Amino acid sequence: MRRFLDGLYGAAGLLAGLCTIGVLVSVLAAILGRQLDLHIPGTDAYAGYFMAAAGFLALASTFKHGEHIRVTLLLNSLNPAGSRRLDIFALAVGSLLAAAFAFFSIKLTYDSWLFNDVSTSNDATPLWIPQTTMAAGTILFFVALVDELVRRSRGIAAATSQQTHE
Repeated sequence: MRRFLDGLYGAAGLLAGLCTIGVLVSVLAAILGRQLDLHIPGTDAYAGYFMAAAGFLALASTFKHGEHIRVTLLLNSLNPAGSRRLDIFALAVGSLLAAAFAFFSIKLTYDSWLFNDVSTSNDATPLWIPQTTMAAGTILFFVALVDELVRRSRGIAAATSQQTHE
């Protein structure tokens, strides 16, 4: 199960990286199109879709690599047992918030599909398509938080950015 989850987080991180390249390609296409007096419809919208997809798909991988911003001042001031309890509490609250975020992301995507909602820009993309990456990213982030909550509850130390880069 550990290898499967780590592979899932890694695959989402890889997709996020590819979406970042998609942002670059979209922006370059828009710039080159303007320079060559060639109108390429939707490049601005697709740059935005790729950027949102990159951000959401990277959530789980970034979290599992210990790269999310964390204020550890309070955690470091507590004894090890208190620090662990506070960490578990924070992960539990974070899991609940991520569950709500995932639920409403899925609902938004489903509603966009149900009502045939399309982009207001000239590309008229069905919005459920880019919203699917948001829903997938929030689901994976929820899974990563629950995964870490279970690990910390079992006494396994949290990943730090230095541990994952060694």
